[in-house]
Amino acid sequence: MSLNDYFPVLVQILIAIFMAGSILIASQILGQRGRRNRIQDTAYECGILPQGKEKVRFSVKFYVVAMLFILFDIEVVFLLSWVLVYREFIAADIPILMPGLFFIGILVAGLLYEIKKDGLDWEK
Repeated sequence: MSLNDYFPVLVQILIAIFMAGSILIASQILGQRGRRNRIQDTAYECGILPQGKEKVRFSVKFYVVAMLFILFDIEVVFLLSWVLVYREFIAADIPILMPGLFFIGILVAGLLYEIKKDGLDWEK
């Protein structure tokens, strides 16, 4: 491999650095310069002044449920890749069913544990 093979990677890195720098500079130039008034600093709610508390506090259980959702979502991505290569592994006489079932069994065991410990109920 020569250095010419890495030229596209270098160009992509330089473009990424340029974009990040230009976004930061544009934010400094065009951004808000201090507190002018309270209404201008609030979130836009379709032209209506916001009602209620500005910052609503969520329970820690809510974040735990969100993290569990992300965890199980990522594991489903692993299952998808397993499904896509299943036929190729079977054609090459590589056993893949038992490791896949073991992985699914661990997922089910983790889910049952969370259900048993009421980890999925954030309202308590």
